[in-house]
Amino acid sequence: MAAWRSLLEAHAAVVELLEQELERACGLPLSQYEVLLKLAGAPGGRLRMRELARSVLLSKSGLSRLVDRMAAAGLVCRERSLDDRRGAFAVLTDQGRMALRKAAPVHLRGIQEHFAGYLGEAEAEVVGVALGRVTAAAREAGGQARGGSCEPEPCEPDGQPEPCEPGGAAQDVGEAAQSGRVLSAD
Repeated sequence: MAAWRSLLEAHAAVVELLEQELERACGLPLSQYEVLLKLAGAPGGRLRMRELARSVLLSKSGLSRLVDRMAAAGLVCRERSLDDRRGAFAVLTDQGRMALRKAAPVHLRGIQEHFAGYLGEAEAEVVGVALGRVTAAAREAGGQARGGSCEPEPCEPDGQPEPCEPGGAAQDVGEAAQSGRVLSAD
């Protein structure tokens, strides 16, 4: 549990520093930088809103509000899907691409200064491999849980099962991450 707690604390502290630096230098929140980065790496600079929400770890409604703010600032635009009338795409604009180019050096310098600079080459490789393995297993378990039955699992400190409600766990993720408790997959 010490490694888990250290990971949570390091993540929170480094992300806070990265956020402050991006805001100060570029006037760009980290969440917007993440969206711009994901769109820049996508074919044609566009992603379905659903895909984008998954890749930046936001709820669909949270991403929708974020994209609305970014569209108002001219960083992205929305396009309706021609194949699926309910679907929409977020599309990187030229202004968004310019904002990303300006912010990227600030963000990368921050990662080096606040994270990578504290790890030797071998340590960085071990951390990368270990976290990659954890991420892959969690994604696999999440995929199985979405397709399987909803069985409550003990995840509260008192051993009582947490109710398993579709979508309910997503709201508790931030709180759980801060406390270090484990959430069951829903």
